[in-house]
Amino acid sequence: MRIALIVAGGTGTRMGAAVPKQFLLLAGEPVLLRTLRRFAEAVPEAARVVVLPADQHGYWQELLDGWEDVPTHQVIAGGATRLASVRRGLEALAGVADEVLVAVHDGVRPLVPGAVIREAFRLAEERGSAVAAVALKDSIRRMQGSGVSVAEDRSAFRLVQTPQCFPLGVLRRAYAAVADDDPRLTDDASVVERLGLPVTLMAGAESSLKITTPEDLLIAEALLKARRPGA
Repeated sequence: MRIALIVAGGTGTRMGAAVPKQFLLLAGEPVLLRTLRRFAEAVPEAARVVVLPADQHGYWQELLDGWEDVPTHQVIAGGATRLASVRRGLEALAGVADEVLVAVHDGVRPLVPGAVIREAFRLAEERGSAVAAVALKDSIRRMQGSGVSVAEDRSAFRLVQTPQCFPLGVLRRAYAAVADDDPRLTDDASVVERLGLPVTLMAGAESSLKITTPEDLLIAEALLKARRPGA
């Protein structure tokens, strides 16, 4: 058994939209629905759990009523932070065995390639973890305060994406040991790392952008139009 835990707790503040960003249309289809479809196509055998703020459940259902062939999924009420939402998703899996692999994914990364999803599960099964990431293209500098900064070797850094895949038992132990509002913990890899466990990075995809701003939506539209079928 495998599980896709898709977390979508956005409010659309940075997007400046009237509805949360996960519900905006991307090439005519809601962003979150596209994300859900990507997982259903890539790993059809996996169970799918969507974590949404409780006050968005009704809107999500209304939105889905206008679409056919919606992948089956369970909807769980999220929390005030991403960590809280993932925790709620894990709690919903109370009857699932610790060894089951769970891929946590941002609901607003709808262009994640199927190959990345499948590799995350494969690598996590082999090494106990798999976190998608891509190399940096731009130069980076570390701020030291008062406007002073120093150059860093960008080859030593990666931009972290999702999916981030771990055995359910590892995620349970990791989340039980941290607070939901810790600003230093921005993803599942950083939470698991707190246990002292190694985190295995794997190749993500430049196209798997996180839709946060209006510009991101425009780029995603262009990428979707240029994408080869099945990519």
